[in-house]
Amino acid sequence: MTRSPVIWSRATWTPWARSYGSTTREPRGACGSNPPERFLPLIVAKGRIAVDGVSLTVAEVARDRFSVALIPLTLQATTLSELSVGDRVNLEPDLVVRLVRRRLPDLAQAVTDVVAALPWAGRLSGGRGVQKALAQLAAGGAVVIWDPDREGEGDVVFAGARLRPQAFTFLLTQVCGHPTVPCAPEVLERLEIGPIPGPGDRHGTRPHVPVDLISGTGTGVSAAERAATVRRLAHPDAAPADFLRPGHVFPLAARPGGLSERAGHTEATVAMCVAAGLPPVGVCCEVMNPDGTMAQAADLEIAALSWGLPLLDVADLRKHL
Repeated sequence: MTRSPVIWSRATWTPWARSYGSTTREPRGACGSNPPERFLPLIVAKGRIAVDGVSLTVAEVARDRFSVALIPLTLQATTLSELSVGDRVNLEPDLVVRLVRRRLPDLAQAVTDVVAALPWAGRLSGGRGVQKALAQLAAGGAVVIWDPDREGEGDVVFAGARLRPQAFTFLLTQVCGHPTVPCAPEVLERLEIGPIPGPGDRHGTRPHVPVDLISGTGTGVSAAERAATVRRLAHPDAAPADFLRPGHVFPLAARPGGLSERAGHTEATVAMCVAAGLPPVGVCCEVMNPDGTMAQAADLEIAALSWGLPLLDVADLRKHL
């Protein structure tokens, strides 16, 4: 066990953020640590580490520091919320990693590489499940969200700021639903992207005018162009003049009250992006079966395992975010 200065944001806590220096880049809250150099090889992304006796998921390991995923429930139930910038904490790495590195140093790196590359796949639940899903989202991966009550459908969710063309291709060719872009309402207001006239669908979704990135050279339909449009929507420096209207990327407005106001995929997507320390813009796409029917719980579990993605109920997000 070793002691290390911990870096905490003095701002209001949120479930997730990263630490990069003596202060955090994310004003919403962060947790990270600058451990001794000899300690870093014992830390593995997606592994476990005990901070003052509290077992946490390692989200990211950088050159001289690491960050962990946190949710409000963990802070409420432990003493971690009492820490301040510069406080020293006890750190204890995962026992398996320590044993492997001690006895098989060559194999140890291989184990580290494999574990770090593995996504969390299949059904997750509870606070720890939410932590793992947030870490997956923050790293550019996807999460499957099941909504059994409102729509009876499951969506694959990506963070807009991390969206790659390959991810959009996956949505179009494997997920097969209708990709939309949930946004915090203030984002759409700032970008002057207005709502589509009409009462909306049967589930209270709030579609807005579809857009394309004005700097594109094609029709705006390709996976690369649509991914670029989404990334620009998520960029804090984006301006109304950056977009053509109408286009081929379909924004949705989340409710101002988030999941507490409406527990839908739109609000879940935005809430997860915010909790992951990212801009409040994401992408969600309904999972459709090969026969054209919408995937149900059993179908989603099979799909999540085959795709290597975590699967969460929207109720878990509502409870722990």
